[in-house]
Amino acid sequence: MAEKKKFSIIVFSGDYDKAFAAFTLASGAAALNYEVNLFFTFFGLNIIKKKRGHKWLGKDFLARFFNFLMGGRNNLPLSRLNFGGLSPVLLGGLAKKNNVAGVDELIEASIKLGVNLYACETAGVILGLNQDDYIPEVKSVIGVATFLKIQEGGQSLFI
Repeated sequence: MAEKKKFSIIVFSGDYDKAFAAFTLASGAAALNYEVNLFFTFFGLNIIKKKRGHKWLGKDFLARFFNFLMGGRNNLPLSRLNFGGLSPVLLGGLAKKNNVAGVDELIEASIKLGVNLYACETAGVILGLNQDDYIPEVKSVIGVATFLKIQEGGQSLFI
């Protein structure tokens, strides 16, 4: 029996369009029976936070302030032409109008298809975040060495 193909994505960006791309690729690969691993780090952690809006998360003032500014999944900006936060709403509306899944639906589909979600331990420490701050589907908080072992032998992308 052939070994299952692996596909891993390092999600560094917290931009709406890049989250859209990461979860489109993840759900597509999972639907084709790939083992899919997403490793969220720094701004990418914003996508998998349990609290989706501007919340004071973290242990000290700077971490809490930084997390408040980043927002959460409800506040993901567009990487270009954000127009003060209006563009993600417009892009989401266009997706819905054309019967294309939006970021929330793609995340839900990815989870149902068995995509593995991991949070970066180092970035979480810097931002004062821990396992309880992420959606329950985050498999674990891991370091780079562990992620490299998980993704070994497969293809990897950096988004």
